[in-house]
Amino acid sequence: MKKALLYLFAFICIQYFVSWAVFAVWLLAAGHSSSDVLAVLNGQKLELITAPMQILSCAVYSALTLALFVWRKWAVLSPAYLRSGKWGIFFWSGIASLGTLLPSVWLQSLMPDLANTSEETFRQLMSSQYGYFVLCLLVPFVEETVFRGAILKSLLGSFSRPWVAILISAAVFAVIHLNPAQMPHAFLIGLLLGWMYYRTGSILPTIAAHAAFNAMNDPLGLLGGFAEKWQFLAVMAAVCAAGCVLCRRG
Repeated sequence: MKKALLYLFAFICIQYFVSWAVFAVWLLAAGHSSSDVLAVLNGQKLELITAPMQILSCAVYSALTLALFVWRKWAVLSPAYLRSGKWGIFFWSGIASLGTLLPSVWLQSLMPDLANTSEETFRQLMSSQYGYFVLCLLVPFVEETVFRGAILKSLLGSFSRPWVAILISAAVFAVIHLNPAQMPHAFLIGLLLGWMYYRTGSILPTIAAHAAFNAMNDPLGLLGGFAEKWQFLAVMAAVCAAGCVLCRRG
């Protein structure tokens, strides 16, 4: 449990301090005054944060996080699962992840409106092909390394019941996004990813599922009406798709 807290603390510190360091250096290099930099760091004048700044900061702290966790061997990256030849799991991982989209929207329609504090950040990231690469490939790889490959692995060793560890890791995964509107989706996908990791013993299937979820997350607003009409079918599709993954022991 202590190791899981250490991993989480390290992830938060890198994400927070590296992001603001990138913003500060960028603004100073662009000719902004130190008062502007301090205002941004204090949560003011956020309009000065541009899409390239967001993309660069996300890429830098993701790379540093991955480097630290691999260097300290907090998470072990191994090609062993690839050598097993179980390639079908990657297809079903993506299907299961996409199957959670409509049920997530349906669940959100039943809940009160939640503040979307990351809407502008997502808009900036998705406005560029580089941002799309970071959000849909680099971020899933790093977050799965941290939350499943390190944190959940540690929790599974601390609790005799796997579901306790999976629930805790999913809750932490949801809260760490610091975006109320995103938390229900993050919790659901965190449960799926945690169970997939427990069943396969590898983060590779969870990376595939996470990447698929992020790649399809943009059009969620367009699916709202469809989700209300076909909510039962969507739930059943998600359950069936998840079952295809979970019955395949890694």
